[in-house]
Amino acid sequence: MNAQAQEGSSEVRRQVSRDEWQVRVDLAGCYRMVAHLGWDDLVFTHISARVPGPERHFLINPYGFMFDEVTASSLVKVDLAGNIVMATPHSINPAGYVIHSAVHEAREDAHCVLHVHTLEGVAVSCQKDGLLPICQASLFPMGSIAYHDYEGVAINPAEKTRLVADLGDRHFMILRNHGLLTCGRTVAEAFLYMYSLQAACATQLAAQASGAALVPVAPAIVEGFRKQAGAVLRGLGADIVWPGVLRKLDRLDPSFRQ
Repeated sequence: MNAQAQEGSSEVRRQVSRDEWQVRVDLAGCYRMVAHLGWDDLVFTHISARVPGPERHFLINPYGFMFDEVTASSLVKVDLAGNIVMATPHSINPAGYVIHSAVHEAREDAHCVLHVHTLEGVAVSCQKDGLLPICQASLFPMGSIAYHDYEGVAINPAEKTRLVADLGDRHFMILRNHGLLTCGRTVAEAFLYMYSLQAACATQLAAQASGAALVPVAPAIVEGFRKQAGAVLRGLGADIVWPGVLRKLDRLDPSFRQ
């Protein structure tokens, strides 16, 4: 990182609380891991995280940055109306604001919202039956999954009401003809939910491509996951996985922390 960038990072860090800085580091790390896993879509799609405090501000990526360029200090702080509330040279994508502000406003527990356009996720979102219960990875999202019909590029504020109504209290959403979305109490939780959902979509496509008859998981097992969704999702172990993700990122490129 050059001297100018380091100065900018230090200036942001001086202006925010220790708790906010940690959220910034986690969120920037999530952007970098999404890029590392190949889930990014150039400068499109978004991951947002709520800033600690009563204002309900949240952080989102600066528009035009590739995901592997996002740093803790470059994240943009906005309010639920889409206003930038902390000085920054960057702007945000209006489509990202509509989807993410809708979930942050409606769900007190949705501290992080992760949205991607992976090829596998979009492909499954185009299938009439959506996600199928054909592997263990699919059962975690199927315990708490929602669907939202495509309404075009998400820049219409009126869509927010319909999106949050479809999401309800669930943690996984397939945006039909569009992509995938997860929300969690932490960045780590939303990331691990997406890891499970993406793995389920990739497995489904691979199984379908084989041409062999698919063996669905027994309905009683699927229903058991749905009834115990809270306990099952906590069992994913985000708090255990996330420190390892950050260690890996530190080995690859620790600049996300700046």
